[in-house]
Amino acid sequence: MITATIVDDEPDCCESLVMLLERYCPEVKVLDICYSAETAIASVKEHAPQLLFLDIEMPFMNGFELLGEFGAIDFELVFTTSYDQYAIKAIRYSALDYLLKPVDKEELQKAVQKAAQRSQHPLPQQLDLLLQKLRQPAVPVTKIAIPTMEGFQLLAADSVISCESDGNYTFIFLKDKRKLVASRSLKEMEEVLEDYPFVRVHNSHIVNINEIERYIKGEGGYLIMSDGLTINVSRSRRELLLQKLLRRS
Repeated sequence: MITATIVDDEPDCCESLVMLLERYCPEVKVLDICYSAETAIASVKEHAPQLLFLDIEMPFMNGFELLGEFGAIDFELVFTTSYDQYAIKAIRYSALDYLLKPVDKEELQKAVQKAAQRSQHPLPQQLDLLLQKLRQPAVPVTKIAIPTMEGFQLLAADSVISCESDGNYTFIFLKDKRKLVASRSLKEMEEVLEDYPFVRVHNSHIVNINEIERYIKGEGGYLIMSDGLTINVSRSRRELLLQKLLRRS
């Protein structure tokens, strides 16, 4: 059983989420529903939920400010929000989970499952990344947070050589010869890395342009990366790659 608290200033959204949890996530027990950040602070301290569903947009104190009231985050966290491209991008950078309103039952099930499997609560550095990206959305942050099966790992973006798709997961190849498995799709990784010198060269691959050693011509061609890995380039993505390589030179 996973204990949870819902924080949202819209009663209809709270009722809908409770209904979805009861029907599709019976392993979740809702301890409390809070309609303001102020009441949520006291409730979380009193009930110590394992999982917090937190609305971002609330009057007087938003969800991000609420988190700043806690010295440490000792619960799993899933943001709920209407579409806001800057907030969502910041959340992706910090590798925190979110649900778009109206909440989809399958996305809810995935979020609950991931929260149950993680062995590590959100790190303070993740919240720092989140706030940094919110304050200056146009400025690339130096690090990105990568969700793994064990929890999270913070990486310098330029330490990544390439990323390879593995269904809903992504293999990340690093300069120090390590290979991480991120519990994030390649499409999601592409969105996180779009402010950095990375390019998607194939349905299955994203590469760091600065780590390309050679481009070999062909139907689409292929790349030889700094770690010796050979990566095919699809015909449809060749022109974009060549444009970026020319800009680099």
